[in-house]
Amino acid sequence: MFGHQNEPVTLIRDVRAVVIPVGESITLREGTEGFITQALGGSFTVYVEGNLFRISGTDADALGKEPDAPPSVPDNPTDADIEAVVWEQLSTVYDPEIPVDIVNLGLVYRCEIEPLGNGERLIAIDMTLTAPGCGMGPFIVSDAEEKVSLIPTVSGVKIELVFDPPWNAGMMSEEARLQTGMMKPR
Repeated sequence: MFGHQNEPVTLIRDVRAVVIPVGESITLREGTEGFITQALGGSFTVYVEGNLFRISGTDADALGKEPDAPPSVPDNPTDADIEAVVWEQLSTVYDPEIPVDIVNLGLVYRCEIEPLGNGERLIAIDMTLTAPGCGMGPFIVSDAEEKVSLIPTVSGVKIELVFDPPWNAGMMSEEARLQTGMMKPR
């Protein structure tokens, strides 16, 4: 979906959007014109009248797009199956200002699966932000919670935002450092 950079768009219905980098929610009205500048992880960053807005993938129809299919798991999934899908879902969460997912940015410190005994599971995640004062922080956490909660058999998600140890660029995957220009190819 990254190929949608600067694709013109006209909203076909009112839609909730988050102002980047402030993290404040507003409603963009039907007929608003702009450009999709980033389409990653099923979500969209849209440029409208000099401002950037993030629109959830669940509202893709407002942009004339199809929403991503929900995650699936095998019949009678094991905790390992669920954990693999949790990591897949987390890798679809992006800081709207950085075209790298939170897993490759090194923002996820811990992911634990707690079986509840009835086939359901509780997911506990510790994550951080690239900067403690990031205005999009609460939104990124909410996006991660929303995407993990879509996984079948997951009945609860608890994300703890932690700042110890502090994040640094060395926590990024090699791929992410190459993509952001923080490491030159060999």
